[in-house]
Parts: sequence; structure tokens; C-alpha cells
Amino acid sequence: MPRTTVHVCSQCGGQSAQWHGQCPTCEAWNTLVEERVARPQANGKPGRSARRASGANAAERVAPRPLSEVGNAPVQRMSTGIGELDRVLGGGLVPGSLVLLGGSPGIGKSTLTNMVLGHLQATGHRTLYVSGEESAEQVRLRAERLVSNPAQQALSVPVLAETDLENILDTLAGEAPHACVIDSVQTLRSAELSGAPGSVGQVREVAARIMELAKARGVAVILVGHVTKDGALAGPRVLEHLVDCVLQFEGERERPYRELRALKNRFGSTNEAGLFEMRQAGLVEVLDASARFVAEATRAPGSVVLAAMEGSRPLLVEVQALVAPSELEQPRRVVSGLDRNRLALVLAILARHGRVGTGSADVFVNVVGGVRVDEPGCDLAVALAVASASRGVALRGAPRACFGELGLTGELRWVGHPERRLAEAAKHGLSGVLAPAESGASACQVATLREALTLALPARGEGSSERISAGGAVASLA
Repeated sequence: MPRTTVHVCSQCGGQSAQWHGQCPTCEAWNTLVEERVARPQANGKPGRSARRASGANAAERVAPRPLSEVGNAPVQRMSTGIGELDRVLGGGLVPGSLVLLGGSPGIGKSTLTNMVLGHLQATGHRTLYVSGEESAEQVRLRAERLVSNPAQQALSVPVLAETDLENILDTLAGEAPHACVIDSVQTLRSAELSGAPGSVGQVREVAARIMELAKARGVAVILVGHVTKDGALAGPRVLEHLVDCVLQFEGERERPYRELRALKNRFGSTNEAGLFEMRQAGLVEVLDASARFVAEATRAPGSVVLAAMEGSRPLLVEVQALVAPSELEQPRRVVSGLDRNRLALVLAILARHGRVGTGSADVFVNVVGGVRVDEPGCDLAVALAVASASRGVALRGAPRACFGELGLTGELRWVGHPERRLAEAAKHGLSGVLAPAESGASACQVATLREALTLALPARGEGSSERISAGGAVASLA
């Protein structure tokens, strides 16, 4: 019986009949990946692509057309019933598309997919839930919790507890669902490959064959994927290239808020984000998160409100900082919800151009609510929060809102959508927003970090609550 698989080196492309720890061709380690061998046609003739490459059958060649002559194919999207998810997807699920949903364990991926299938089932769409990690009984327990919401039809969703790829493909072909969830892609295994489930070869083979069936039958498939300890999607990078949409579900298990981001979307924008709150009955959309964060914002030292942008939607979040004397030779820099390297950059600018040194102090910065902010417009909020915590005084007009990017020379740089940020702040009663120049007439425009610190922080001796941080970590701003 001829061999149907071969091990191919991902570095040089060399092939080997057996797996080796080191590639026999380029001598690279752990690069051999098992792949299927293309089956020859029964008549022994070369395939269609080979005939075209050799110049044969010129009449069968497809002539290229200008884009102006290409018609617009109508896309009939299926609404998931969850507005935040539909907005991130670009309007809903597209038939024949593959969506990869990643997130840390326990973040709510299975809950979200169960809710999606429940809504689709209630609107008359055929659905299927394939579970490779949990038994059908475990899936039912979660569905019973979701049924407490009258809009859910989670218990009527067909479930298949299976890890064999061939059986799953046969079921998909026979049931012909409109939407299918596979939880998770790393647990499936093809019998044609000898690798273990979750290996590079298995994940690539599983995703490719599911994609072929989904495109041919028009099935919208949501693949749930594992993540590494660094938060990146596990498996080969080709998995992200195969799918049409990559969604990242973020948040902290101890916090109620969850954030859904689109890292890739062939049918919509990648600048959208959805916000959810985890409750006993499942995930609930947070339509006005700014109101909650502003209401919970404190007026204590080290607190500032950031007017951030989540895609095309403005969001007001509280940034808190704590500066304390360090007992370590190398002070700690702990951050949650922000990039740690961004914090180091802001601290350096703050020390050089704002004369607020934290070299001998521990610095802790947190975005309240478990929200993650990845835009450069958070620089000014971090700087003001650290300066306020260092001096032990609250900002003038607390809670005070701000936004802006800091340059290495201490200037405040313009960021996108300032009018939306200012409108969101005004909507929740925040005036005197510190912002870069040319941000809008309603903003308190400043050109440099020093100007922002002078306007936001009380002068020395102003107010009885002011105190200098222990250890003399902060120098005078004068």
C-alpha cells in the first residue's frame, strides 16, 4: 500500500519518509511536519494545474478581468442575536466562512458560542455543536444555565461529542447545518496522519479539510482555539491564514468584564471591539461601559479617566497608579491592562521632562475593570496618574479626563478621533479634558507634558491633603 503521508521540513522544504528530530537536508531541529501526499488521478494523467503549467489545453485557461468588471457578490449574513459580536464580525456570520475564536481557559468562549447557536436555532437556522473537550452531558449543564434567558434555545442545539475528523466531516455533510461550532480545533485528529491531536500537522490538516467542506456546503464554522501562556493563539501560523476571521476574547477570570477584538476579518473591519459582562446566566452585552467606569472612578490620588478608543467606539476607563518606596535593588514595574514597555517609556519621559522621578520607587499601574488598552493615546493618562500618586494629591477637578500620546522630547502629540473622545466625556459630565493641540475647542489643549502637569496637579502647598512620597522619590515640578 503506497504511503499517504510524508514529513516536510518547514525551513527548507526537504522531505523525509520518517520523522527525525533534525532535518536531514538543512540540519534544522524540530522542523519536520507530517503532511498528506497528493493522490494521483486514477487515469495517471497530470492534474489540471499541471496541464496549465505545461501549456496544454490553452482553451481552458481563465483570462484575468479588470476589477471594474467584477460584480459584487451579495453576502447574506446571519445575525448571531448578540449586537456586540455582530459589530465585531462586520454584521454577522457569513455562510461558508471560518471564524477562529481564541482566549484563555475559563474566559467564556464556550458560553459565547453556546449563546450564538441558541440564538441561531431560535431564528430557524440549523446548527451543530461539536465538542472535542467536553462530553454531551457537560455541554447540557452549561446550556441549562443559559436557558434561564428566555431568548435562548441552547437546549435545542444538536451536539456531537467526537474527536475523529472523518466522523465529524461525515456528520457535517449529512446534517448540513447553517452554522457549526467546533470546540476545539486542537482536540481533533485525522486518521490519515500519525501525529497526536494538537500537533502542527494535525491542526493544519484538520483546519484545511474543514475549510474545504465549509466553502463547498456554505456552512459558517466557528473554530475555538487554545492560546499559549503568552496569550497568543496556539498552533501553526498557517491556521490564522486559513480562516477568514480571527477573534480574541480577552479579560481576567476574576473580573466580570470581557473584551472581544477582531485581529483579522476578511468581511469587515479589524478596528472594532465588543464588551461583555459575565454573569450567572451567561454573557451580557455592555452597551454603555463608560457610564459604569466613570461612576466607579475615585477622586483619590493616582486616579485619572482615560478617553480611549475601542475601534470606532469611544470608551472612558479609569487608570489608577500607585507609587511606593521600594525595598528592592531594582524597583518593580507592575502593569495590568497596558503594555509594560509603554509604561517604561512613559516613566522615562516623566522623569526627564516632567521632573517626576520614580527610580527608587515601585510603580503599579492598572486599568480598572480588566479592560486592556493598546493605543498610544493612553500615555498622558499614565503620566498624570503616576505623578498624582507620587505627590499624593488628587488631580484638579477629579475625576479628570485626558488623552494624548507623549513624544520622547516631552511634547504631547495628536491622536485619532479627538471629537468622539470629547463628546463621550461631555456626555458623562466630564469637562476640562486635557488633550493635545488641535483636538477641539471644548478641550483644555496643552502642548507639552510640563503644561499638562502644571494644569492638572495642585501647586505646592495648595490643599491640605498633599504629601511627598516617602523616600523623596519625586522632585519639585518647579
